[in-house]
Amino acid sequence: MRITQNMMNSAMIRNMNNSMSSMSKYFEQLSTGKKISRPSDDPVVAARGMYYRTSLTENQQFTRNAGTAKNWMDSYDTTMDEVGKVYHRIRELVVSSGDGAYGEKDRETIAAEIKELKKHLGSLANQTVNGKYIFAGDDTSNPPLTTDPLGKETFKGNDGTVEVEMGTGIQMQINIDGQKIFNHPSATDNIFTKLEQIIAKLEKGESAADSLDEMDEQVENLLVQRAGLGAKSNRLDMMMSRLESEEVSLYTMLSENEDVDQAEVITQLKMQESVHRQALGAGARIIQPSLLDFLR
Repeated sequence: MRITQNMMNSAMIRNMNNSMSSMSKYFEQLSTGKKISRPSDDPVVAARGMYYRTSLTENQQFTRNAGTAKNWMDSYDTTMDEVGKVYHRIRELVVSSGDGAYGEKDRETIAAEIKELKKHLGSLANQTVNGKYIFAGDDTSNPPLTTDPLGKETFKGNDGTVEVEMGTGIQMQINIDGQKIFNHPSATDNIFTKLEQIIAKLEKGESAADSLDEMDEQVENLLVQRAGLGAKSNRLDMMMSRLESEEVSLYTMLSENEDVDQAEVITQLKMQESVHRQALGAGARIIQPSLLDFLR
């Protein structure tokens, strides 16, 4: 086959374009830090990148869910600690009311303090987190403890569950059944009813020391509920630690899949620049001399 000047020129231009395309690719990789800029560059890398990003988005949502659960657990711990302090103070007052040296006025003063403690206990029963009543079961929009016009408190929280998704197919209950705390041992014989009975005795000038065993029972029950809370908190901490580890792993895999090795790309770019300069030098010899070149 006869090789013409046009064929040589066309081949030179085609090779020059290929060389410039390669340099453009390396420049783009250096400027973006990514191996590909469009799915057609490498469909396998693009598909893996989509999978890693989806997994990372899910993991971040699970982490936010865990943060919500952590807020609830911390609020439960703080509230139940405060409830414990109220119980212990009431117990001390009940013991004091049995002192033979105390008169009717002294017991009326104790009754007045227990009334205030009872009100504080009611506010703790209606504790909220982000506008949600945490002791109300699954009816978190309505306060579980209500007070009638006569001042009688009724705890109406249910035993419904509030769950958050902590992983694919993993649901975790984040609420505590308030009935087990404020309606112990029953709805008609709960802590508020017992306090009303204690206050009634003290206002009559009588000792309330015979209610000591009932208060001890409330304290023991609260300790049991706090132990259950501790178990949930430990599980939550382990799940949060796992989510943090998974996030690091996903970022690592995403980086290995998409990010370029800058040292390697720079080396390839310098090699391609050298090839391009040599191609330019060869092309200058291929181009047919003009008439002016002959007249020199």
